[in-house]
Amino acid sequence: MNNQEAIVAAQEALKAWGVNMTPRLIKNRENIVLEATGPDGQRAALRLHRPGYQSDDAIRSELWWSEALVAAGMVVPQPIRTLAGDVLATGGERVASLVTWLEGEPLGEGGIQLAMPQADQERLHEGLGAELARLHVASDAMERPDAFEREVLDLDALLGDTPSWGRFWENASLSEDEAALLLACREKLRSEIGAHAETGGDFGLIHADALRENVLVQNGQTRLIDFDDGVFGFRMYELGVAMSQNWDQTNESALGAALLRGYATLRALPENAEQLLLAFTVMRAMASCGWVIGRYADDHPAVRDYAERAIAMAQRYLG
Repeated sequence: MNNQEAIVAAQEALKAWGVNMTPRLIKNRENIVLEATGPDGQRAALRLHRPGYQSDDAIRSELWWSEALVAAGMVVPQPIRTLAGDVLATGGERVASLVTWLEGEPLGEGGIQLAMPQADQERLHEGLGAELARLHVASDAMERPDAFEREVLDLDALLGDTPSWGRFWENASLSEDEAALLLACREKLRSEIGAHAETGGDFGLIHADALRENVLVQNGQTRLIDFDDGVFGFRMYELGVAMSQNWDQTNESALGAALLRGYATLRALPENAEQLLLAFTVMRAMASCGWVIGRYADDHPAVRDYAERAIAMAQRYLG
């Protein structure tokens, strides 16, 4: 769907909320996101969900989760119901949802060094760690409806023969030696993460995509947006995702320590948290190297970009 088609589809979808306007396109990626106006004139974000990515039940579960998090005292986007009282509508070939808008600026952008003073970076990562812990505490306390549906990202889904995000060692840009390196990394990750799982590693609902663009800074506080990738997964994977864009920062170690420090203010960490944080940070890089398979042509620059990051992180992880 091109940009103009997306805007037309969004205009059609907004009729379910009794809204007649031309929304502003924010991003046209897997989910198309637009800035719109809600039925009460409030600022809102309209999402046109990618067909086949999440089922209607999974999207409804995400939106129920968001409402429950708000009821638990968190500040996250929550669904705005249609005139018919539903949380979903149809925008052409895509299902649409409308959620409340959160003010703030993204923590940063992937691939670009954080520009703020390092002390501010650490303070915000400590706040992010606490916010992720708050999310996990609140999620564990919820009584989910029977129809609640989200993917399970367990050890096999991360590192089995057919990982959920793709067989990263088969990225088309990899040489034979590079593929062998990623397979060696896979084996070490399976051992380390497997040991964590066997000893009762913390597992439950996670955001699973707390990248810089999905972390808003609002009056010095960190807020999470875009719960579309939320799954049942390892809580330490959650923290690894948050660190995955910091792998080449000169102050990476300090940022990781701040993230763990903030998390520990609200929720217990495993004894080997620092080593697990590294493992799950590398795990996210491996997953992303597989995620591009089939989403881009084999010769697209992004395919090699993700592979090079995975290679660099695997080399460091393997020592």
